[in-house]
Amino acid sequence: MIQSNHPRRPPFNASSKVISFGDAPAVMDGLRGRGLRIVQCHGTFDLVHPGHIVHFEEAHELGDVLVVTVTAAKFVNKGPGRPYFDDEMRVKALAALAMVNYVVLVPFPAAVEAIESIRPDCYCKGREYEDPGNDVTGNISADVATVSRVGGTVHYVGSVVFSSTRLINHALEAVPKAANDRCRELARAFTPERFRNTIDGFARLRVLAIGDIIFDRYTYVHVLGLTSKNRTLSARRLDEETHAGGILAVAHHLSQFTKTVDVLSIAGTEPWVDGMLDEHLGDRNRHVVRHPDFTTVVKQRFIEHAKRSSEISKLFAVNFIDNEPPHDGVEDEICRMVNRVIGDYDLVLVADFGHGLLLPRVRELVQERAAVMALNCQTNSFNHGFNIINRQYRRADFLSLDEQELMLACGHRHPDYPAELGALARSFGCRAAWLTRGAEEALGFDGATGAIAHMPRLEGQIVDTVGAGDAFFIGVALAGAAGLPIDLATFVGQLAGAQAVRIPGNREPIRKDVLVRGGMNLLNQ
Repeated sequence: MIQSNHPRRPPFNASSKVISFGDAPAVMDGLRGRGLRIVQCHGTFDLVHPGHIVHFEEAHELGDVLVVTVTAAKFVNKGPGRPYFDDEMRVKALAALAMVNYVVLVPFPAAVEAIESIRPDCYCKGREYEDPGNDVTGNISADVATVSRVGGTVHYVGSVVFSSTRLINHALEAVPKAANDRCRELARAFTPERFRNTIDGFARLRVLAIGDIIFDRYTYVHVLGLTSKNRTLSARRLDEETHAGGILAVAHHLSQFTKTVDVLSIAGTEPWVDGMLDEHLGDRNRHVVRHPDFTTVVKQRFIEHAKRSSEISKLFAVNFIDNEPPHDGVEDEICRMVNRVIGDYDLVLVADFGHGLLLPRVRELVQERAAVMALNCQTNSFNHGFNIINRQYRRADFLSLDEQELMLACGHRHPDYPAELGALARSFGCRAAWLTRGAEEALGFDGATGAIAHMPRLEGQIVDTVGAGDAFFIGVALAGAAGLPIDLATFVGQLAGAQAVRIPGNREPIRKDVLVRGGMNLLNQ
């Protein structure tokens, strides 16, 4: 055995610095009771680098105890692939720093709750946040107000600045290599600031969203196994929630980017629908035909959480839907409504789910009257083989479809995707068209030049693909209407879809601030 002449060193135990969010207020009260001045820093701290070290050193000089609060991974809204490191590794890295006294993992997306828990004497942010224009999220003003309310002051520190995002993009690649390489190419023409200003430009568009109202009912169950007699799947019901889907989900997405978003649709006269429309349409102009012979569409899915991944498992679905379209009188009423309002909008976005609204004369009228028209004609289990884009429509300024929809349109099982997308777009007279290929990539076709843009997938952590195509569609439709070049428009669509696949169903809309931060991060090359 080798004998050491050095005295035994005390054990290093960084974990003793880590306290739970629930225990933090009591620990802070104890420190204040001893007359100690508390300093707080808050953030994601995905990759600790020299800039953070200087930030923490300067912060610690302002008090006696430095507390670093960290946003839990579940609540980080920085775009695809972020955070790169999980909660355990980020907390461990911070706790290992000598100048950090306590680390707290925070189960909230913003800093307000963290500030209320710590009640710091001094709250520190990076010097870049002294300019409110650099705050993409709009949260800094709430942070400053909360610090003031708990009796603290805000200081801006950090004489050395590095970008964690840039380091991750170059050294670690938070998104697949093909996507990161593509973002590097985009970054040569589009700076993060230019990207942000471009998305802000969507706000001027007045949009009419036309499509079927659908309510998605998610019934969560725990599968018990097979029954002993009939070998039928048996499950215990756990919970249930209803999301506004179809054109309501589309409108929710759109409203994150522009204020003027109105809906034209049809619904039944079921009493429960009134409250749902009030909740999800609010004070928007509702151009909704209500008819007693029409069944409001409800799609009920029985869901079990997957045991080995974040993706939910859909076991079975039941659709509450009419087998036949409504009467001719309903078509007349819808046409009168279209004629009355369609001229008031810069962009008419048609999401045809094939459930009864977009009857033949309605389709023709919309194509004739829309100043600018974006089209998504969906294939699903109810309308498979019937709702085919080039059999139902003849014109669109912008269109978006998936692999199966393109195969049905061109009649080939193994199409040349760029060639068939281009041929379809030219037949419609499109300014631009897009094809989504699931986990592979998205393609964009520029109608003026014939150029094809490729954008690989950005998100690998899938929770639910329901609604991802709708999110992609609104992203490219807004980008197209705003005149963005095809490569940047395709990037915007992929960002929207990447955000949507992390949301169960249509539980909540994609958010502009998350899309902007994600795009800026990926273009920070």
